[in-house]
Amino acid sequence: MSISERDQQIRQTHAPLIQQTVKACINAEERERLEPMLQMAREQGWHDLVGRIETILQGQRDEALLLNLDEEDRVIIEAILQGLQNPETLPDASVQADATVAAPGLAHMIHAASHGDQEALQALGNMAEYMIQVPGDMRQLGGIINHLLQGERDPKVLCKGMGPSGEQLVLNILDELNQLSPQ
Repeated sequence: MSISERDQQIRQTHAPLIQQTVKACINAEERERLEPMLQMAREQGWHDLVGRIETILQGQRDEALLLNLDEEDRVIIEAILQGLQNPETLPDASVQADATVAAPGLAHMIHAASHGDQEALQALGNMAEYMIQVPGDMRQLGGIINHLLQGERDPKVLCKGMGPSGEQLVLNILDELNQLSPQ
């Protein structure tokens, strides 16, 4: 099965939620670790997503769970259902996104959001919330998204505290943003 770059990025960004939901379906004791993630999703207004996850936790697994969801929620629910069938399909929360794959998508979302696209702004906000839960460079990236939205482009400021792969991701995002809005 081939997964688009955008879907792969969504899966990778939400890997902790996807993994923990699958764990909670397999072992009820894992539900305790899932609940704070679901609460954060509720606070972000992801009521459809949380409702579908709760339905999955109750044992429903059919394709009807994918109906009438926005693209991001659909990708997350699809990843959970696939992970229940075959755990090898689960995204790895410890893996950093490939900078060459992630940068164009993130740059386009940042560009769109900074030019008034509310859907892109909402998606970035949700991504940042999950990124700051992941250790390392992804946490740092989640923390600088707002700076990027506000026009910060200084790599020294944006890359502070990041490792080499995080720095490369930020530099790639900046390159993409410069192509989208040349000065």
